[in-house]
Amino acid sequence: MIHKVDAHHHFWKYDPVEYDWIDEKMRVIRRDFLADDLRKEITATGVSGVVSVQARQSLEETRRLLELADRNDFIRGVVGWAPLVEPNVSDTLGELTENRKLRSMRHVLQGEPDPFYMLREDFNAGIRALKPFALAYDILIFERQLPQTARFVDKHPDQVFIVDHSAKPRVGDREISPWRENMQELAKRPNVYCKISGLVTEADYSNWTEAQLQPYLDTVLSAFGPGRLMFGSDWPVCLVAVTYSRWISIVANAISALSVTEQERIWSGTALEAYRLK
Repeated sequence: MIHKVDAHHHFWKYDPVEYDWIDEKMRVIRRDFLADDLRKEITATGVSGVVSVQARQSLEETRRLLELADRNDFIRGVVGWAPLVEPNVSDTLGELTENRKLRSMRHVLQGEPDPFYMLREDFNAGIRALKPFALAYDILIFERQLPQTARFVDKHPDQVFIVDHSAKPRVGDREISPWRENMQELAKRPNVYCKISGLVTEADYSNWTEAQLQPYLDTVLSAFGPGRLMFGSDWPVCLVAVTYSRWISIVANAISALSVTEQERIWSGTALEAYRLK
C-alpha cells in the first residue's frame, strides 16, 4: 500500500469576520473544521499524515497550529505566517522554530492589492531570513502573478519554494494559456516544488468534470515531474466542489500510468523532502 501524506489542508473555528472570504457560494464550509474532523477523513482514505497550512495571517494562528501539531501525531508539519516585512522577523522565526514542526511560511500574496508585492525589498529581506531556520516558503498566487513570481524566485536560488494549488489556473474559464507556459517557465527552477491541489475550486463548483481538469494535471506532471509534485487536498475548502475521497480518486486516476515509485513521490515522497518531515 502506498504511503500518503496530505500536504495542504486547513483548520478553523469559523468566524464570519475572520473568514470573510468564505462567500455565500461557499456556505457549506461556514462551520468549524477541527482535528477530529480531519482525522475521520484521512482514516477513511488511507492518508497517514498531513501538513497544516495557515488560513489567517496572524501569529496567533501559527502558534495555534503548532499547538495542534503537538497534540496530534498525524500533523507532520505546519506552514505558518509571520510578518516577513518587519525588520525583527528573525527574532519571531527563532521563537516559532523552537517547535520543530514548523516547516514553511506563507503570505497570502494573491490577496495583496499590489500584484508585485513579492518583489518588495522588505518582503525579500524576510524571505532571506528563512534559510538559517531551514524553512521553506509556500507561494500562494493567482496565475496572473506567475511572471513576477519567476523573478521573485530568481532572487533566492537556494531557498525551497512550494507553489500552492498549481498557481490557480483559470479552470472555470477553460483557459490554459498563458498559465501553462508560465508554469513551464517557473518549473525550470529546480528549487521550486508544486502542489496538485485546489484545482476543483477554480472550476464551476457544481458543473466541473474530470476531463476539464486533465489538461492542468497533465501540464504540472510534465513541467515538474513526479519528483517535484506533491498531493494536497485543500480540505475543507475543497468541500465546496468535491469530497475528500473523490479528490484522492481523481489524483489517483491522473497518475495511474506512472510507475509505483513515481506515484509514491507524488503521494508522499516529495512532501517529505520539500518540507523535511520527520
